[in-house]
Amino acid sequence: MVRFTVLASGSKGNSSVVSGGKTRILVDAGLSCRELFRRMAEVGEDPQTLDAIVITHEHSDHVAGLSVTARKLGIPVYFTEATHRAWAQWISPRRTMTYTQWMEKLRAERAAAAEAEAESDATVAVAESDENQADFEADAAEVEPAKVDCVAEKAEHAPQKDPARLPQLELFAAGEPFSIGDIRLSPFTTSHDAADPVGFVFETEGVRLGYATDLGYVAPNVREQLKELNLLLLESNHDLEMLRDGPYPWSVKQRVLSRVGHLSNDATAEFLSAEYDGHATYVILAHLSESNNLPELARIAAARALAERGGTDGCQLLLAEQQRPISPISF
Repeated sequence: MVRFTVLASGSKGNSSVVSGGKTRILVDAGLSCRELFRRMAEVGEDPQTLDAIVITHEHSDHVAGLSVTARKLGIPVYFTEATHRAWAQWISPRRTMTYTQWMEKLRAERAAAAEAEAESDATVAVAESDENQADFEADAAEVEPAKVDCVAEKAEHAPQKDPARLPQLELFAAGEPFSIGDIRLSPFTTSHDAADPVGFVFETEGVRLGYATDLGYVAPNVREQLKELNLLLLESNHDLEMLRDGPYPWSVKQRVLSRVGHLSNDATAEFLSAEYDGHATYVILAHLSESNNLPELARIAAARALAERGGTDGCQLLLAEQQRPISPISF
């Protein structure tokens, strides 16, 4: 069974769960670890079954709970290299070394830790292979202090805690599909003011799910990716009049309105009426601004657009929320 759940969507935090086969992926971690776990429990998802976290970009509303969540679960995190570089610099500024030097330092530390663990395991294996039980017990008594010393040595020389440290780091590149377990991911470049932002098409068990938020505009490569989907999650961030008359400083308004900002209700509606292929069973409007939009305005604009292109028969239009998860969607 394929299952998709939006845990949160908006300027205060974004995260979703994609499940297919035996694989479960968390898409972004923009809420605290505790809140992510609470919301997953609310919709019947067990955090302990997550296999990986994938990140669209490094803005805080997409990564605020990333470090704690990944370390708590001990699962890998997937970034583009530029996004990881920007995230690592944001969460733990390194003024005394370059990003490349820092990555080399991490690799060396992990290699040393793995070597120490292998040596410890080898020592224990020698003791366990002794054929004489009496000798084994005597040897074990001698080996145990060595094990303790090894642990103490590792602790003594352990590097200081780094907030950017992850259980496992995996890098991918936009335009190069890859798989995590039973789910195939096709990352594509999006237009946003981040280091290397991406959207995704997730494919599993014959079901295709499109995930595209934080878009300044719907670029040709994005239009090409968002075809023949069973589910489309698409940004509908702001109402133009509310944004222009709203409380944001003019510089922020310009940023939101730019081609590296966010999609307005009108821009989303234009895509749905003129360029969307109408294939999806579910269309989810996401990343709605709490200051510059109203759910009903986004819904009306999208519903009219879908009607203009031939009706909404067989298509359910849903709105992702900031304060609570939506009901899981299953295929």
